[in-house]
Amino acid sequence: MKIRDIQAFGLRGRTPEGGWSNELRPEDCVHTLIAVLTDEGAIGWGSVFTSEDLVRASLSVLRPLFEGECAIEPERVSEKLHQHTFWQGRGGAITHTISGIDIALWDLLGKASGQSVGRLLGGRYRERVRPYASLLMREPGRMAAELLPVKAQGFRAFKIGWGPFGRINAATDEAIVSEARQAAGPDSLLMVDAGGSDAFWPGNYKWALRTADMLAAYDVAWFEEPLHPDALADYVALRRASKVPVAGGEVLTRRQSFEPWLEAGAFDIVQPDVTKVGGISEERRIGRMAHRHGVRFIPHGWNTAVGLAADLQLASAFPGTDLVEYLTGSPFIDEIAAGGWSLDTEGMLEIPSKPGLGIEINRDALAEYSRTQSHELRRRLG
Repeated sequence: MKIRDIQAFGLRGRTPEGGWSNELRPEDCVHTLIAVLTDEGAIGWGSVFTSEDLVRASLSVLRPLFEGECAIEPERVSEKLHQHTFWQGRGGAITHTISGIDIALWDLLGKASGQSVGRLLGGRYRERVRPYASLLMREPGRMAAELLPVKAQGFRAFKIGWGPFGRINAATDEAIVSEARQAAGPDSLLMVDAGGSDAFWPGNYKWALRTADMLAAYDVAWFEEPLHPDALADYVALRRASKVPVAGGEVLTRRQSFEPWLEAGAFDIVQPDVTKVGGISEERRIGRMAHRHGVRFIPHGWNTAVGLAADLQLASAFPGTDLVEYLTGSPFIDEIAAGGWSLDTEGMLEIPSKPGLGIEINRDALAEYSRTQSHELRRRLG
């Protein structure tokens, strides 16, 4: 089975808020689906946390390297793409695009072998996993209204992040967390994401340490991205002193970037994003590296249904990965996968067991959000 072509479909029209200081608009495109087409007619699907224009430009650079390649050898082909484009810069649009290609190649390998990606990664430790609802922080008085409808859907774990947190004063921060904990209830998991990778993040080590003490009083399960993403020494110091576990790593790419952070002891929980880190091939290596360093591995590929599907397969293949992030209210997650997703009575999400990523793409939704006419979509997908 050979790669015949790769198509990119940028998603727009209902792009959810990111909580960023330079906020996303519904028409902004920051999530792009990848379709790897083969000479045998099979299609593999991947996802890239990067704008469509950058993905299309990257595909034009990568095309001479992937055309005619074997479509069921994801690790070798992805490494070939990395090795021959190092001079374009590690970690940027090229690396992000290779992530989507790699996910799609694992999908194809699973479909060709009749196995789920989780089984191909070494075996399934679980058949379901707890999703935590990922919610933006709102000002005091609005947080409960954001969280309670999601709790009513069956979620029993919640992460609140970004927005005004860390940007006004300590009293505002605590009021937000207090309201969220009261709404979530004492038996639900609650995590806090400061969003330290936002533009010109003001929080420093002393702020993060004081805030961690406050979060401990509300039984917060982890404190995510509390510092600027390049502040390695501060992360190490915070992890040693903090009363709550410290999480991060979503902005890092490829295993080489994660190694110094894991060796230095910067994280209690590491969160590589499969849609930009280099794909499933790289994320598996990072997950194993984390295990060797006693660091918990929780994936961060939540941004589309395909990214979530990849996270679910990874969660099935790692014994300690018992949570996945779920961005609530996004049609790019809820509608792109045919049939959607549903929680069971215990707030758990079933891990697809069908071959590959285990999902089918809702082509009507894809046509709508990629602004592609149905006949044009059929033509592009062969």
